[in-house]
Amino acid sequence: MNSELDLLDLDRKYLWHPYTQMKDFEKDNLLFVDRGEGIFLFDSLGRRYYDTISSWWCILHGHNHPMIKSAIMAQLDRLEHVHFAGTTHEGAIRLAERLVDLTPDGLDRVFYSDNGSTACEVAINMSFQYWRHMGETARKGFISLERGYHGDTVGAMSLGGVKAFNSPFDTLTFDSYRIPSPYCYRCPYKAEPTVESPNRQGAGLLDCSLACLGPLDELLADKGHEIAGIILEPLLQAAGGMIVYPVKYLKRLAELVSNYGIHLILDEVATGFGRTGRMFALEHAGISPDFLCLSKGLTAGYIPMAATITTDEVYNAFYADYREGRTFFHGHTFTGNPLASAAALASLEVFEQENVLNGLQDKISVFQSGIKGFRKLPFVGDVRGIGMVAAFELVMDRKTGTMFPPEKRVGQMIYKDGLKKGLILRPLNDIVYLFLPLSVTVDQIEDILDRSFEVISGLSL
Repeated sequence: MNSELDLLDLDRKYLWHPYTQMKDFEKDNLLFVDRGEGIFLFDSLGRRYYDTISSWWCILHGHNHPMIKSAIMAQLDRLEHVHFAGTTHEGAIRLAERLVDLTPDGLDRVFYSDNGSTACEVAINMSFQYWRHMGETARKGFISLERGYHGDTVGAMSLGGVKAFNSPFDTLTFDSYRIPSPYCYRCPYKAEPTVESPNRQGAGLLDCSLACLGPLDELLADKGHEIAGIILEPLLQAAGGMIVYPVKYLKRLAELVSNYGIHLILDEVATGFGRTGRMFALEHAGISPDFLCLSKGLTAGYIPMAATITTDEVYNAFYADYREGRTFFHGHTFTGNPLASAAALASLEVFEQENVLNGLQDKISVFQSGIKGFRKLPFVGDVRGIGMVAAFELVMDRKTGTMFPPEKRVGQMIYKDGLKKGLILRPLNDIVYLFLPLSVTVDQIEDILDRSFEVISGLSL
């Protein structure tokens, strides 16, 4: 049997890891994860690490939850997979019913795929084809936000606003309209960044005039009737830097695009299923989109699955005799997979049986209060958070908000020091964040914050 070191050598020889410069591990070893239990991951020597980023934002109820495991195992004895074109099965039907019940009125049709990128890609394609069917062929433009991220498929990248992810593929993507990010800490409409900004716990700045929506207003006045849809992550731009923005921004944006009949596409791949303290982030603003994109927490991280939920109005634009050519020719091999459906249904059952959302409120209070203490650290320029998510933006100069040069590899230092403290941290460049499983306890939150404080306060530059 191969030893861990032998396996790591085989990893170097054969594997190519995502979002990873493999040369970093020419001599250093990757963290070899052997098993998971609750909110912990364990290496082969039994050392325990807090999974503070929910294994890329998808673990909700902890690793190895008995109810979800049992549901998957039971489904294995019944049906593991079947194509979803012209066939159906109980799990996919029941899950669709539950999702429609959970989401705002008007979202009545569920289209399954297999990851967050495809969930967004489906919404983009449906919106585009809808306007063709409606005879409004001029509506072919899309709007997105700077620092937004919607996945790595070509359509999703076309509407992404993180240059590091998209710029190598610029010649492959289609043109779109980009509006400023509601990045309160680095707002270009202020004279300079404000370190001690009030009320940055999910509601944004109290005195914000939403000047960053001005470019959208101008764009719509000029080209509003040429726009098919706008896509954004509600209240939290995740991969763009864990940027928390005001509820009133989301409300006002929804009003503006509604005035022009533009499709509102909300990407809740990261924010859905309790992450912001409510089942979906859109609930904070009381809005209902034309498309809602879900994945990650949909199955609590156990099996890949995604869903794009839309309106009967959109669905009916495709509902016609075959000869009319209105069929939505888009699909994925694992669409509506029975095992994934079972996992998703079990996760929703955990929400009910363990009263997860109500139990979150005390946890969120402790968590969001606890992160305030990080503001006094010398390299912390901004502290922001919402629900079970928090971010600490590390800067070279607090007064000016000047960022560290990339060659400093500050995020990499934090990652390595975090492992020594039993934390799996994976900063976004120099933005250290916590994206905690919903199953975390108050005692564990306090321990995670104490250890994170030690890591960041011990940074030596």
